[in-house]
Amino acid sequence: MEYIYAVMLLNKAGKDVTEANITAVLKAAGVEADSAKAKSLVAALDGVNIEEVIANSAVAAPVAAAGAVAAAPAAEVAKEEKKEEAPAVDAAAGLGDLF
Repeated sequence: MEYIYAVMLLNKAGKDVTEANITAVLKAAGVEADSAKAKSLVAALDGVNIEEVIANSAVAAPVAAAGAVAAAPAAEVAKEEKKEEAPAVDAAAGLGDLF
């Protein structure tokens, strides 16, 4: 899992996702890096748009829904409160797939 986190961090920082960069991030975090795992991950991500994968992930949907509710005007929120309560959204529903 820490390898995926390293890739996400490198992507967010605008750095190239390379074996050397993944290893450097892991070492900086105090994790003993396995160069074979890093190399395999880099090969698996070749041609993958990481931003698109994150945007289409199961985690992005609840976050986007929460942001939309927070951005709604107060009058709309008051109208919605009068309606029947919608079932609660489990924000961690897709997190199990990451492990």
